[in-house]
Order: sequence, then structure tokens, then C-alpha cells
Amino acid sequence: MISQLFVLSQRGDNIVFRDYRGEVQKGSAEIFFRKVKFWKEDGQEEAPPVFNVDGVNYFHVKVVGLLFVATTRVNIAPSLVLELLQRIARVIKDYLGILNEDSLRKNFVLVYELLDEVIDFGYVQTTSTEMLKSYVFNEPIVVDAARLQSLGPAGIFMQGTKRMPGTAVTKSVVATEPGGRRREEIFVDIIEKISITFSSSGYILTSEIDGTIQMKSYLTGNPEIRLAFNDDLSIGRGGGSAYDYRSSSGSGAVILDDCNFHQSVRLDSFDMDKTLSLIPPDGEFTVMNYRLTQEFKPPFRINPLIEEAGALKAEVIIKVRAEFSSSITANTIMVMMPLPKYTTRASFELEPGALGQTTDFKEANKRLEWGLKKIVGGSEHTLRAKLTFSQESHGNITKESGPVSMTFTIPMYNASKLQVKYLQIAKKSGTYNPYRWVRYVTQANSYVARI
Repeated sequence: MISQLFVLSQRGDNIVFRDYRGEVQKGSAEIFFRKVKFWKEDGQEEAPPVFNVDGVNYFHVKVVGLLFVATTRVNIAPSLVLELLQRIARVIKDYLGILNEDSLRKNFVLVYELLDEVIDFGYVQTTSTEMLKSYVFNEPIVVDAARLQSLGPAGIFMQGTKRMPGTAVTKSVVATEPGGRRREEIFVDIIEKISITFSSSGYILTSEIDGTIQMKSYLTGNPEIRLAFNDDLSIGRGGGSAYDYRSSSGSGAVILDDCNFHQSVRLDSFDMDKTLSLIPPDGEFTVMNYRLTQEFKPPFRINPLIEEAGALKAEVIIKVRAEFSSSITANTIMVMMPLPKYTTRASFELEPGALGQTTDFKEANKRLEWGLKKIVGGSEHTLRAKLTFSQESHGNITKESGPVSMTFTIPMYNASKLQVKYLQIAKKSGTYNPYRWVRYVTQANSYVARI
């Protein structure tokens, strides 16, 4: 049971606010933002997704820079509310095409209409884009996507002239093209978040992939489609290594530990020919979630080293090598390393000719940050940092530093090697225009190297 729902900008501006039950004070949005902005509890730098202030439970998720927040005074399952906030964000994105502050402000009437249909007196009614079409009648005001690529993940796919523009899926599922035509297209994204921990000597200690297959459908008539995967795909393994399994082509088979599917997916022929059948609902939805813990080749190798250079000095060397093909480029890379608490200063030295790289020493939390705009596959980059301390180290300086963590995005790359062989539409129509390839993207969930 939700009392209030509101959406805040990064500055704390109240973009959307709906009070369903009148149980929580009107200034809750300001109380929430101040609490999140200056969070200092439990030794954490960021506020948790759920917390309580003066008897009010606050739930929030951050989506493309916007804070979606719900409040209630009753004891309710946190996972339910957080999932609801994510689904509300997705429904709004389906209708507006682009989800950001500008699109929300231009379409506030439509957004309020959606919220009133999704939640009634604090109780959830539906979060289905398809069902909402029968009750929502306002037309979206289209926001120009071309100038907003930097605000979302759309631009990460624009790396080649033969690839689909990243703005192709930033259109409303209910809006029509100029001339009254409907866009007859469907898009498939495979998004993988990888978690790897390296030992101090560079060996992989733990590795895991959390993958999602998402679709966004603009097809009229909701035709049945078939999605085909690798022939050597299997689910569940008896604890053996992936290299114990070999496909007919000689490469390692793709073995998923477990997975779950959207309610519309039929698995009648999955065991036989590795195909899924489904009737896609309108808008964006998750076809399949999967988890994989078999051994896989990491996209990056991190080699950190810290050495004492005197009584009050030390030197840090961090090397990052891209282990993927030179035809692929990683974007928005950030390398972070906690330093000893008595560090007072850090000076940096980048490799000759380094472009698009930034360095920073966060004195408040004693952390080194190294940002790289892009890394081409097969390349190696090095950072040197000279540290100055306020006192002599009486312990092992290596144990007081690190571990090194890394975040990144790699378009058109997937670590699991899960492939979509084809997408087939059962109903033949000359107006359907499905793309014959799938967008892949790999992101860091937890990428850590011990020192």
C-alpha cells in the first residue's frame, strides 16, 4: 500500500508528485532528498534503497539520473515496492520513448494519467503497457532524441556505419510516424553484467555473469515470434568446468546455471532445437534472465602494484589491458582504488599521448579515481600515482590499500557467448522490419582486483 509516489531530478526538483492517501506530510520529497544528499549513517557513502525517517518508509530507485520514490507508513515488502518503481519507470519510458527530465516535464499530463491507472488509492492495479492502452488516451509529446544521446545508453551502440542508430528504440510505442504509419519493428538486447575477483597475482578467484534478454516491440497485431539460440546451449551443470563440455565446432558450450522466462514464453521446443516462442506484449519487457558461473575469458586484466618510496611516500602503478578484439571499443571506464587513511596528497602521471583520460584524488574518502573515455581492444594503459602520507606506515601498506575496482560498458560484446541465431515472425507481412542482428552489451557489476 503506497502513500505517495514522486519523481525527483538530480538537483532535487520535484518533477512529478502524487499523494494517494494523505497519510504522509507534504514535505516528504524535501525530507527524502536532504537525507539522501547528506547520507552519513552506517559508514556508507550512499543511502540504501530503503530507509525510515520519523515513521515513514522511503523506497527509491535511480533510473537514468531520475529518482523514483515511494513512501508509506505501513510495513510492506521492500522488494515489491522497488520492483513497482522499476516497472513504473519502464511504462513511462514505453509511452514517452525517452525517459529524462525534459520528456517528463513536457508530458506531465500523460504521466499523471498513467500513474492514476497504475495505482488506485495506494494499491497497484496494473503495470502492463498493453493493458494501459485501453485506459490512457493522451498522446505523448515527442522529445528530440538526437540531442539527448548522452543522457542514456542509446548512444553506446553508434560505433559503426552499418549498425542501427542508437536512437531507433527511443520512440513511443503508442505514437505514430509522420503520415500516420506505425513503426513495424522489434529489437532484442542481450545485456550482461559480470562479476570477477582477481587475486594479487592475477588469477581469477570468482566469476559470474548475470544476463538479461530484453525486447522492445513496435509490431501491430502482436504476432507470434520465435527466438533461436546456440545449438550447444544447455541449462544446469553438475559442477564441472565449462571446458569439460565441447560443442561440435570445438568451442566451449554455453552452459547456464539457471534462468527464468517471461510469462508469455512457451518452451515446447526449447530442449529440441533451442528456440523460444512468444507473443510479445507492447513496449519493453524482459524475455529471459539467466545466471552463469562457468569459466569465461575476462574482458580486462588489472595489474595493480603499490610500493613504499620513502618514510612518507609510496608509488602506485595500475595497468589495464583489454583482452577483447581490436574491432570492439569499451566506453566510460572508471578505475577506483581506496588509499591508506593517512594519505594527504596524490600526483598522477599518465602515459605519453594519453587522450580522454582523467585522474582525481578524493580526499574525503581517500580514493584514487582514473577515468578513461574509451579503450580499444588489445590495448594497454598505465597510470602512475605518487602518494604523500601524513605519518609513517607502521603496518603493511599493501593491506591498507585497495582493492582496485573497475566499471565499464562494452557494446557489441558478450562474455557468455550466448547468441541469438535468428528472430522469426510467424505472421508474414511486408510492413514488418525486424533487424537481423541483436545488440549485445557487457557491463561491470563487480570487477575487483586485490593488491
